[in-house]
Amino acid sequence: MSANDAPSGHPTKQQPQTYDSPFLKACRREPVPHTPVWFMRQAGRSLPEYLKVREGIPMLESCMRPELVTEITLQPVRRHKVDAAIFFSDIVVPLKAIGVDLDIKPGVGPVVAEPIRTRADLARLRDLTPEDVSYVTEAIGMLTAELGSTPLIGFAGAPFTLASYLVEGGPSRNHEHTKALMYGDPELWAELLDRLADITSAFLKVQIEAGASAVQLFDSWVGALAPADYRRSVMPASTKVFDSVASYGVPRIHFGVGTGELLGLMGEAGADVVGVDWRVPLDEAARRVGPGKALQGNLDPAVLFSSREAVEAKTDEVLAAAKGLEGHVFNLGHGVLPTTDPDALTRLVEYVHTRTAR
Repeated sequence: MSANDAPSGHPTKQQPQTYDSPFLKACRREPVPHTPVWFMRQAGRSLPEYLKVREGIPMLESCMRPELVTEITLQPVRRHKVDAAIFFSDIVVPLKAIGVDLDIKPGVGPVVAEPIRTRADLARLRDLTPEDVSYVTEAIGMLTAELGSTPLIGFAGAPFTLASYLVEGGPSRNHEHTKALMYGDPELWAELLDRLADITSAFLKVQIEAGASAVQLFDSWVGALAPADYRRSVMPASTKVFDSVASYGVPRIHFGVGTGELLGLMGEAGADVVGVDWRVPLDEAARRVGPGKALQGNLDPAVLFSSREAVEAKTDEVLAAAKGLEGHVFNLGHGVLPTTDPDALTRLVEYVHTRTAR
């Protein structure tokens, strides 16, 4: 099922007032009044109001407080007037929820106390239930009541990226332990990714059933792979995730960093919208992905540190490359950098809306 099909088979709490929003129309490759805009990592990091409400609260704890999640998710919608909200959470939240001993260390990222590298270690990855993440359901209920016609995007980490954190024990530059397992014990690797696909699917279903209007699967580290390895060792698990939520009828977005060589495969995995980082122009990305998909992206986040004139010129380049696309959601080519001037983001939203108004 594509995002153009009507939802069926699952009860959801999606808000009907979001259906005709510019963001969802673009995801469905329908005509839009203007190109919709949202930013990865818009909820937090660069916003002073975010830093204020997060002060003294560890990252994982902040993801488990529904009122705090609601406030943080709403902040960029209020300030920047973006066309969609992204649910404030972290890709390791479902792993923490099933009992994996991990923490997010400031300046480092997720750190796993006991890496998973043997078949016996798989027993630590039990199924995720809605009760494990009841705070997510509560927060999304609060958010959809506040957002009205603005869609909420749910998200999760893709099986490969979650596996990389679990196998490496934390962030890795070369993913040597991950690749060693993938190449050296393909059966165990397949079992690990299949189990993570089930956990990720359950996490996305909770968000959709609570009211999320779209979902994005982040495969942050998959750009480390060659296309043949992706197709053989990663794509089946990602496809399983996308297939698991297909019957809900919500748009499914797939994004990874450094994935220029994988764009076609990432679309083939089951996404309705393929996210593109700043390294590949959108017209070339469309050629690689092929017809029947919307694209998302792809201004270099570092451009926002330049002059207003330079930002507008680079934005015009992105919009020109997107001119012939079936559907386009404007975004950065990766997340908002922590020291970005929030006013630059606000101006960027207004500029894209004005330049693309129909």
